Amino acid sequence: MPVHKKVSKLDVISNGKLNNIKCLKTKDMRYLIYTICFFCSVTATYGQQTAIDTNYTIQDSVSIPTRSGIAISATIVQKKTNLKPLPVVLFYTTYYQGKTDDFFAKLSADRDYIGIVAYARGIRTNLKEYAPYEHEGTDVYDIIDWISKQTWCNGKVGMYGGSYSGYSQWAMVKNIHPALKTIVPQVAVMPGFDAPMENNVPYGNILGWANDNIYKNKPYDRGLVFEWFNNGASFRSLDSLGNQPNPIFQKWLQHPDYDSYWQSMTPTPQEYARINIPILTTTGYYDGSQIGAIQYFKLHNKYNKNANHYFVIGPYDHWGGQSKPQKNLMGYEIDPVANISMRELAFQWLDYILKDKPKPEILKDKVNYQVMGTNEWKHAPSFQTINNDTLTFYLNHKILVNKKPEKKAFERQAVDFKDRESQNNYYTPEIIFDTLDASNGLIFKTEPFISDFSINGSFTGNLFATINKKDMDVSLALYEQTPDGKYFYLTRYVGRASYAKDNSKRQLLKPNKKESIPFNNTRFISKKISKGSRLVILLNINKHPFEIINYGSGKPVSEETIKDAKEPLQIKWYNKSYIKIPIWKPKE
Repeated sequence: MPVHKKVSKLDVISNGKLNNIKCLKTKDMRYLIYTICFFCSVTATYGQQTAIDTNYTIQDSVSIPTRSGIAISATIVQKKTNLKPLPVVLFYTTYYQGKTDDFFAKLSADRDYIGIVAYARGIRTNLKEYAPYEHEGTDVYDIIDWISKQTWCNGKVGMYGGSYSGYSQWAMVKNIHPALKTIVPQVAVMPGFDAPMENNVPYGNILGWANDNIYKNKPYDRGLVFEWFNNGASFRSLDSLGNQPNPIFQKWLQHPDYDSYWQSMTPTPQEYARINIPILTTTGYYDGSQIGAIQYFKLHNKYNKNANHYFVIGPYDHWGGQSKPQKNLMGYEIDPVANISMRELAFQWLDYILKDKPKPEILKDKVNYQVMGTNEWKHAPSFQTINNDTLTFYLNHKILVNKKPEKKAFERQAVDFKDRESQNNYYTPEIIFDTLDASNGLIFKTEPFISDFSINGSFTGNLFATINKKDMDVSLALYEQTPDGKYFYLTRYVGRASYAKDNSKRQLLKPNKKESIPFNNTRFISKKISKGSRLVILLNINKHPFEIINYGSGKPVSEETIKDAKEPLQIKWYNKSYIKIPIWKPKE
């Protein structure tokens, strides 16, 4: 894997081109391009239109009234040959890309639905009224209420879509409209839980999300994060450094806890208990929104024991989990059976619920997952039944050992936040690579395994540490080292130590006191681990340009600057620290 190799003048993606980044290290450049593509997914090409416009009746810029008095802009598409009332498929979005948005409505019209694309309040109307995540519960209800009263609607409405569109469906089912018969939330974000922060660590590129995609302002200079990193300014000052105030960015930073502001956007336990419409969730092992997608599924099943909810996951990223997968995903050739269009699956599901057609064949049980490396899909009634054993490993002298060490010991790590010549960064631009760059972190490995097994689920654990500060942001990446010595990136945990016990309340660490840092909110992975392979953990502390830097002073992290760095962070990682990995062992 090429790291630290200088490249000459390169551009970051903007309208399909690369622009204005000079002399980035290859590792930095690829990370930046990856994150921009991931979070600015609206720049993706939708593909060719499915039919020429003369085949459709298209109503553009339809104004849908809501109880708030703020109208919602929408586009309505139907085939000219469809004259009788039909079921409606609603695609609700926060993005506007012009005429290409007709694509989503035409997809539905081509399948003999009325296709509607509706926009979040303020989009295409008055952006002063825009407030991401805050009004979907009532606004989408009112949109569906209006749809249900139109002569072209037969009384049945379904929703599908990914990311923010996936979230909007969960917001809507807090109070389900009688006409809504099903939802298909794909790669759905959960505000405050996995976006715009994950385990209370904000994403570095939340700044550009509203500026570029919503406000359509001149994009921030893509070198801004490097300027910020090098001068040690506060994270909150990023928009000022970029000379463009960003109210959404500033508002989100005011809520570092998973507090009532975020929690009010998704169903309560009582509301989950009342969700009785059928649901299909899709996501991917390498989807940044997977944590939220899984949490919705878990909570729905926890509070509604009769939940009619199906879950599909495979080797997909954020796009693959809602549309067509990449056959080569960051260097990994996915198994042939995984090459399934999640968008086509969504329409098969809509046909099943809204038109009484057969249930999609892949849905053999409630949880459907593709085991990487086996060319097989597996099916189970719940997450609790997908594994039959758990491996526990302790972090002892750079080795992952399966027995708790009798002799107490620790590994030292020091992080000098004032040193900007080096970075602590777990990121790898590919899934499979030749060497593992420790990036100033600590590497722990198991002994080679003597038989095959499959990892099935999310790894958890508890870290025990003593530090000389009050907080830190921990990164824990999990890899398989295959018998040929290559590394296969499986998944990663990132989280703020002060929120490890309660993501809704910050509890600062006490300097020089041994602390427990539990973690359980990690991504689901399913992969065959071959005989002779090892599992590898890279333990680190965030210090790089692409995520916020926690200097450990105890102040609000977004307000900290390099002046708060003071002495280096000194950590003792104790060998009672452990990880737990759920597995499926073949029966002998």
